[in-house]
Amino acid sequence: MEPDSPLAGLDPALARVQGVVLQAATAAEAVDRLVEVAQELIPLAAGAGISLVDEDGQCTTAAATDEAVVAANALQFELGAGPCLRAWDTVSPQYVADTATDPRWPVWARAVAEGGLRSVLSVPLVVEGHEIGALEVYATEPHAFTDHEEHLLGLLAGPVAVLLGVDRIRRGTSTLQEAVSDRDRIERAVGVLMERRNLPEATARTSLLDTARDQRQTLAQTADHVLKDPGPEP
Repeated sequence: MEPDSPLAGLDPALARVQGVVLQAATAAEAVDRLVEVAQELIPLAAGAGISLVDEDGQCTTAAATDEAVVAANALQFELGAGPCLRAWDTVSPQYVADTATDPRWPVWARAVAEGGLRSVLSVPLVVEGHEIGALEVYATEPHAFTDHEEHLLGLLAGPVAVLLGVDRIRRGTSTLQEAVSDRDRIERAVGVLMERRNLPEATARTSLLDTARDQRQTLAQTADHVLKDPGPEP
């Protein structure tokens, strides 16, 4: 199941992430659409979700592709144990190769296996040094995910966290009007990178997203830096 390139299909996916967030009217709408991107990016994923933890430690599923994901996450929150909770607690990916045999969270794993979900991959969402939740995918067969899928989901999680932003995510109902108002600057910055580095549009967008994540900036802040600096890329 290895693709020709470890990043095959990633540039279009990350460009789509940016488009989703910039066009969404609310954070709730954005995350609903972002989980669909995650499921499409991971070929064997039967479902995907975004789990969040607020400043009071309350856990919620902000978005999910189906009710099976919601139920699997809800049981983690009820038990206080599971791969999504561990992912944001440890700020590291968590992989359950087979829920029927994994010994780490036996009550949760047994219930999830009985519900037909056999593999889980969860990666943390981190922005500005804050762990805000996890992005997870589920599969109906065991051993569905490899290091390749973990790498892809981790690369997707970075831009998702940066684009949504810690305050927008935690408030849940906050609008993305600021991101929408910044669209022109972001698009101009993408154009500058395309011309400066002779890049296709999707690659220029990915470069902007990666820089924002690496420097722990918002996408608009990184775009401003590109527009103000006529020299090397950010």
